[in-house]
Amino acid sequence: MKIENQLPQIINFPEVNMTYAKDQPEYRPLPCFTKKGPFGELTCCWKFSLRDRLKILFTGVIWHTILTFNQPLQPQLIQTDKPEMK
Repeated sequence: MKIENQLPQIINFPEVNMTYAKDQPEYRPLPCFTKKGPFGELTCCWKFSLRDRLKILFTGVIWHTILTFNQPLQPQLIQTDKPEMK
């Protein structure tokens, strides 16, 4: 099975103001909302398949992999509520 079949769908949303990796075929483009300021926030949205949603419902577990390229880790936040985007 291809890994793409196992990945959640990346969702485009009205507040998107930047897309990472749009010209990098080795990565999936990542539409996101970025906000300047002291935190330099980046917000993106993912949709899980029915199979994955059921798995999350019963296990309560989501695995989150971050490619740091051996650089310091940035703070991460995973949530179910849409954050404020102004």
